[in-house]
Amino acid sequence: MSRTFAINRNLLLLGIPVLLFGSVILLIKNVSLAGKDTLNMAITADLVLTIPVIYFLLIRKTKVPKITVISMMVLGLVIGTLVLPKSSQTYLDLFKTWALPVVELTVLSIVVFKVVQAIRKYKSLKGANPDFFTTLKNTCAEILPQKLAMPLATEVSVVYYGFLHWKKRKIAANEFTHHRKSGTALLLGIFIFLILIETFAVHLIVSRWNPIVAWVIFGLSAYTALQFFAFARSLSKRPFEVNNQSLVLRYGILSEAQIPMDKIAQVEVSKEKLEFKGTTRKLSPLGELESHNMILTLKEPHKLSGLYGIKRQFEVLAFHADEPEQLKAAIEEAI
Repeated sequence: MSRTFAINRNLLLLGIPVLLFGSVILLIKNVSLAGKDTLNMAITADLVLTIPVIYFLLIRKTKVPKITVISMMVLGLVIGTLVLPKSSQTYLDLFKTWALPVVELTVLSIVVFKVVQAIRKYKSLKGANPDFFTTLKNTCAEILPQKLAMPLATEVSVVYYGFLHWKKRKIAANEFTHHRKSGTALLLGIFIFLILIETFAVHLIVSRWNPIVAWVIFGLSAYTALQFFAFARSLSKRPFEVNNQSLVLRYGILSEAQIPMDKIAQVEVSKEKLEFKGTTRKLSPLGELESHNMILTLKEPHKLSGLYGIKRQFEVLAFHADEPEQLKAAIEEAI
C-alpha cells in the first residue's frame, strides 16, 4: 500500500510540471506571438521560473533533491528554445546570457562548500584520512540527480588532481600503494606526449582549412591531455585500503571497487595470465598494457565502478600492488 502511494506521489510530482509545460506549449502553438512583447516575457518566465518554482514547492517536503529544480529550469530552457519562434526568444536569450551562468556557478559553489564541510568532518575524526574523490561523489549524489552526480564529480576531480592537490599523500598503516612499481604513470605520460604531438600536427593541418575548427580540436585535445595528467596524479593519492569490513581497491579516479570481506573467496599473489572476459576483469582500464601481480576471487559477482560511474560486474579481479605479500597478509587477517 505504502509503495503504491509512493509511486502515485512520484507520478504527481512529475505529472504536474509536465502538464504545465504541455499547457505552455499548446499556448505557443495556438497563439500568435509576433509583436506581443509582454506575452513573450510571460511565457519565458513561466518556462524558466514559474514552473520550476511550482516544482520546488511540490518537492520541498520530500526526499527528492532540491537541486533537481535546476533540471526543471534547464528543461524549460530547452522547450523554449525548440518551441518559441526565433523572434520571440529575446527574453530567453537574456536568461541564457545572464541568469544561466549564475545558476551554474551557484550549483558548483554548493558542491564545493559541501565537499569542504565533509572533508573537515572526516579530518576531525581521530585517525581519519579522507579521500577527496569519495567525499565528492557522496556529496554530488546527495544534491544532484544520479545521472549528473558522477560526471560532475569526475570533471571536478580532473581539475583537483590536475592542478590543486600537490601535497604528498600520507599512507596509513591499513593502506597500500600500487603506483610506485607498476610503470603506469610512465605509460600515461607517454600517452600525454603522443596526444600533444598529434594535437600540434593536426592543428597545423586543419588551420589551413578552417581556423575555428582547428582551435576547437586543439581545445578538446588539450583537455584530453589534462585528463590523462589528472589520472596519472590521482594514482598516488588513492591507495588501496583494508579494514575489518571491506577491501577498497582504487585505481586513481579511473576505477574502484569496495568489496565486503565476507565476499572474498581467495586472494593470491600471482602473475598468471588470464583471459579477461565475462566476469574476469582487471582493476586497471588499461587492460593488457599493465601487468598484474595479484588475483582476487569472490564468492559471488560484485560491481566495479569505472570512469563517469560506469559499472561492470566481476568475480575474478586482477591488479597490481607494490607490496603484494603484505597486502595479501592484511586481507587474510581481516577475513
